[in-house]
Amino acid sequence: MRFLRAALALATALSAALLPGAARAAGFERLMLPTDPPMAAGLWYPTEAAPPVEPNTPFRQALALGADPAGAPLPLIVISHGDGGWMGGHAHTALALAGAGYAVIAPEHPGNNSEDESASVAEWSVSRPADITAALDHMLGVWRGGGMIDATRIGFFGFSAGGYTGLVAGGAVPDLARAAAHCASAPEEFVCRVGMMDGLTPALEAEIAPHAGDPRLGALALAAPGLGFAFGADRLAAIDLPVLIWSGTEDARVPHKTNGGPVAEALGAASEVTADAGHFAFMAPCNPRLQEINPQIWNMVCVDADGFDRAAFHEDLNARLIAFFNEALAP
Repeated sequence: MRFLRAALALATALSAALLPGAARAAGFERLMLPTDPPMAAGLWYPTEAAPPVEPNTPFRQALALGADPAGAPLPLIVISHGDGGWMGGHAHTALALAGAGYAVIAPEHPGNNSEDESASVAEWSVSRPADITAALDHMLGVWRGGGMIDATRIGFFGFSAGGYTGLVAGGAVPDLARAAAHCASAPEEFVCRVGMMDGLTPALEAEIAPHAGDPRLGALALAAPGLGFAFGADRLAAIDLPVLIWSGTEDARVPHKTNGGPVAEALGAASEVTADAGHFAFMAPCNPRLQEINPQIWNMVCVDADGFDRAAFHEDLNARLIAFFNEALAP
């Protein structure tokens, strides 16, 4: 798993430059939130400053580093990466949202990112939702442009483990007895098969519950929401927000049938299921150079089903996310 997560970070870092540019110039800051332990985060936002011609970031985007934000009041989106991801894992989506007038913070979850995987699933099941609250606290109370953020227009986008994070941040506490029963009846489920459910006992729910339901969130968009089978309709009833669920028909790690599908049905949420999209289709299209640099990573992360156009999919994904948030967070 560690090799796979490192592969995702490398593939995204090599690829973001292939995606279309944002409609407006974007500024960028790398933040270090004073949590315990400290939490790094990337912050994209609209600016009137001109970006450089050449890419100047680890995710190969040309951004106006440290420029003054513009366009207040700014709606805010929090992006939560997948298991073992990083702040640049969805840089393409962050840039598109910034170009559409949003401030976007992408925290790197301590203990569950590409540089530090010390947290067990049981630990990050608690800490990840708490990280979202900490990110919002920082943006609204500490960040130099905090006075420009519209605190009534805050959304969330999460991928895979980030989808789990969003369900909890939106108000739902997982039913871990239900999750164990699912794994007993469907041991072929990826997270059950690889041991990710180890330590997720019902007693843990009492630790998760205090971090469930940040009232500042106004909308959730979840791509391939991990551990979706742990949330029954009774637990999901706590979420009273507009929700968009996005899955792929070829996702073998977070199958729509057992995760996104039941969650969307229980919530009465909008659900997009993209034909031929696998789990890693939600990551940025890969730079073709990666095939020569590391063919093993290329084959694992970058190869899609025949006929599936990942770049076109991301253009549609980003456009649909912007439209969803524009409607759900309308003033």
